[in-house]
Amino acid sequence: MSIEKKISAAVIAAIKELYGQDVPAEQAQLQKTRTGFEGNLTLVVFPFVKMARKKPEDVAQEIGQYLVERCDEVAAFNVVKGFLNLVIAPEAWLRLLEDIDHDDCFGCQKATDDSPLVMIEYSSPNTNKPLHLGHVRNNLLGWSLAQIMEANGNHVVKTNIVNDRGIHICKSMLAWQKWGNNETPESTGKKGDHLIGDYYVAFDKHYREEVALLVAQGMDEEQAKQEAPLMKEAREMLVKWEQGDKDVRSLWEMMNAWVYAGFDETYKALGVSFDKIYYESQTYLEGKRKVEEGLAKGLFFRKEDNSVWADLTDEGLDQKLLLRSDGTSVYMTQDIGTAEMRYEDYPIDKMIYVVGNEQNYHFQVLSLLLDRLGFKWGKDLVHFSYGMVELPNGKMKSREGTVVDADELIATMIADARRVADEAGKNADMTEEERKEIARIVGLGALKYFILKVDARKNMLFNPEESIDFNGNTGPFIQYTHARIRSILRKSEETKNASCLTLHASLEEKETTLIQKLSEFPAVVAQAGKDYSPSGIANYCYELTKEFNQFYHDYSILGEPDPAIRQMRLVLARCVAKVIKQGMALLGIEVPERM
Repeated sequence: MSIEKKISAAVIAAIKELYGQDVPAEQAQLQKTRTGFEGNLTLVVFPFVKMARKKPEDVAQEIGQYLVERCDEVAAFNVVKGFLNLVIAPEAWLRLLEDIDHDDCFGCQKATDDSPLVMIEYSSPNTNKPLHLGHVRNNLLGWSLAQIMEANGNHVVKTNIVNDRGIHICKSMLAWQKWGNNETPESTGKKGDHLIGDYYVAFDKHYREEVALLVAQGMDEEQAKQEAPLMKEAREMLVKWEQGDKDVRSLWEMMNAWVYAGFDETYKALGVSFDKIYYESQTYLEGKRKVEEGLAKGLFFRKEDNSVWADLTDEGLDQKLLLRSDGTSVYMTQDIGTAEMRYEDYPIDKMIYVVGNEQNYHFQVLSLLLDRLGFKWGKDLVHFSYGMVELPNGKMKSREGTVVDADELIATMIADARRVADEAGKNADMTEEERKEIARIVGLGALKYFILKVDARKNMLFNPEESIDFNGNTGPFIQYTHARIRSILRKSEETKNASCLTLHASLEEKETTLIQKLSEFPAVVAQAGKDYSPSGIANYCYELTKEFNQFYHDYSILGEPDPAIRQMRLVLARCVAKVIKQGMALLGIEVPERM
């Protein structure tokens, strides 16, 4: 049991004995004592004043005296108006430190047979272009969220829905047919997703030229966009795909296979994966079937032009198209089909969609539709809505080929990490293989941390140079501190059998502060699970790292002459390294043993 829980229980007992009243546990909650006041934990006594019929100061004094006499965790107290500030006994901090040291899963809960099953969808790429910086943020958020939900005792299934059909796919296919000269990833030496992305850009270039020519000939621009020969051919190809044309389907399968192989390389480099991948080409027909089923039950209605709609006006929304007049599906229909297939595959208790905030309305509607269709988690689905990643020179545009490519970004971050290490001479005594591996860990750590430390709901400006800095709120700063601690521990044989139960008279204030910061980790993990907030974990890791560095600046560990204090500090350092490693793992970030 944590120090806070023990003291809270003692407070409840004090109220019962002193004032004859039973109080709920939430009224006996403690908070961290504010900076500038003596104490570690503070109890607000105002809720007990009425039942005690005494002044707040007197109530705080009586409860404080009770705790000092009856609760081993409390060594002293002071009263500031209605606030009871408690000083925790050194022995209690040391017992807590030992508990943290012995708990291999400190801060995390293990799932049981009765734990909920949470499904998390992320990535959701289109098969007409490689992954870009926006996808990187999506994948990193999705992966981290999965780790956090697991750490909170949930069963987690990680899924991906690939947008592998539609007009955008046909554009790349048509461009390859016209200008590809039978190029393949093997013949060009390009990753398949990059090769297909080149043809998506090529289509747009030629299409723009056709539109400009038609406009120059006197046609209205909107009409020109519709009448451009390339766009007409792309639409014809989509119709053939829908009809199952053998040649079109064969080309589609070949080019998609190239893209999937490319995606897999990028996912592996990012350190993310999925338990199950769904494809829109397989789910959209299921969505149409589910909508027709809802229509038959009177949940939806058909208009005169044969299109099918959902009327959501009673929910304060509008009418939503589900099937076009020609019977073809829309994105909403496909999402319904995907939900149906997933529910058949897994007994889902909660569904979380990691999708950008431009889709907020879409998921508001989807939630209502799934609830109508009988999905038990429909009304409570979570749209993990995140902001866009912006660049110093503006927003990304796929059609114009101005995106920040994910593979290029990863390679650049690793190269930058290697350059910084080489310039600092930090890796002089390492083998080339070790240098490469540490550059990979640090480069990816810089990228991931910079993205995940920001509140996901906010738009963010990505700055690669700032992210690789070894000082400040960055991944490398935290990684370097972990490596420094591991170096200290390697130098000391004592740490192998170190025990912090050799109690000495007192703890230094910064040692107490560090143990208290460690003790907060379980609550931080729990809150991150409730708020769906990787940034909460990231900021905790940074604060813990800062606390350790301040302690290490002022106090020696290996050079401490008192063996009991030296032992305790070794255990303290070991626990900090362990919690940093566990916290960063929840962000999908590795920490090296040396740097």
